[in-house]
Amino acid sequence: MRIQDLAQLSTRMFKTNPLRTWLTILGMGVGTGAVVILVGLGFGLQQIILEQIVFGETLLSLGVSSTGAQGLRLTPETVTDFEENPAVLDAAPLARFPALVTYKGLTGNVFVQGVEPPYLRYAGVTTLAGEVFTDEDAGDTTSIILSPATLKLFGIPDEEMEAFIGEKVSIRLLVPAEDGTDNVNEIIIDKEYVVRGVNKEAGVLNAMMMLPELRNYVGIEEYERIQVRVDTNENLPIIENMLIEEGYRVTALSKTVEQASKIFQGIQAVLATFGGIALIVSAIGMFNTMTVTLLERTKEIGIMRTIGASPNDVKYLFVSESIVVGFLGGITGILMGVILGGAVNLFLNILAGQFGGQAVKLFAFPLDFLTFIAVFSAGVGYLTGIFPARRASTLNPLDAIRYE
Repeated sequence: MRIQDLAQLSTRMFKTNPLRTWLTILGMGVGTGAVVILVGLGFGLQQIILEQIVFGETLLSLGVSSTGAQGLRLTPETVTDFEENPAVLDAAPLARFPALVTYKGLTGNVFVQGVEPPYLRYAGVTTLAGEVFTDEDAGDTTSIILSPATLKLFGIPDEEMEAFIGEKVSIRLLVPAEDGTDNVNEIIIDKEYVVRGVNKEAGVLNAMMMLPELRNYVGIEEYERIQVRVDTNENLPIIENMLIEEGYRVTALSKTVEQASKIFQGIQAVLATFGGIALIVSAIGMFNTMTVTLLERTKEIGIMRTIGASPNDVKYLFVSESIVVGFLGGITGILMGVILGGAVNLFLNILAGQFGGQAVKLFAFPLDFLTFIAVFSAGVGYLTGIFPARRASTLNPLDAIRYE
């Protein structure tokens, strides 16, 4: 049988039984749409969580801190040693000192962190309001970034973070005395800093300034943390293991992302299972329709066989019909799921805009996932049609003609 004839015959059901055909497609679409919307919810939740993490250089960096064992300290010489490794592109330190921050007569205890722009990139530091320091701000001596918890010390609510940008605060550093006692020297910085951003480090009382600016007021002999930027993903575990063997505490954001992805893959599998139940019910309905079609067309099959159609021609005809119905059911389900998910996303974003919240995409539909669903639906159509097709191909032509 020619492909052109096969295509015409396999779509003939849209003319002979259009209502039943479209109802079968719709039933298949409902099952497929359930899978699309539930798995799309899993993709959306994964995207919402992982969007909080800055990719790129962040995933190729290691956070190194001292455990205190073996007399290890993070010093300027340590930074130089790290950078001498051929697999390390850069090492950016962070220095930290306790301090007092004052805003309009209110004073609170915080930690002042001295950083450089590369550290912020490697550590994935971003802001809820305002901007982080960039490479052009390396010599900035007038700006500071505060944490949300620091703003709460001054009674600033979350909804007023944006308005707080541009306000001025003063800093007093608390530095241990050099005589070895527990005494603390207070270093007053005789100027005010402009708040340029509010970072996302909730629950932490800190204030970030440029490291050279911090060095203007206090000698820095030891760092709190160093972000090591590795050149390739292949060298990342090698450098990590090397640093751990030397006695350092090492954290890698790539592992956190990997673990989170595995968790969300499990969530998506569970959601897909629930959607798959609806798809199975739809497939059973489609199987029943193809079986009824076989009974209705028994006489037609007998006539086709007597005029020269082979058993394979009959089988291909039924299989192609079921594949067409399954594929169209998948496309219908994709449209249902994407439209419903898009409507929910739009509704949530409208609510977020009215109440001052952040816009989110609760449902996400990657193109490769939708392509897989379309192909999978055609496969389900094939499976539901293969049994009736084989049964039709084995019918005796004379018995089929006499069938009433």
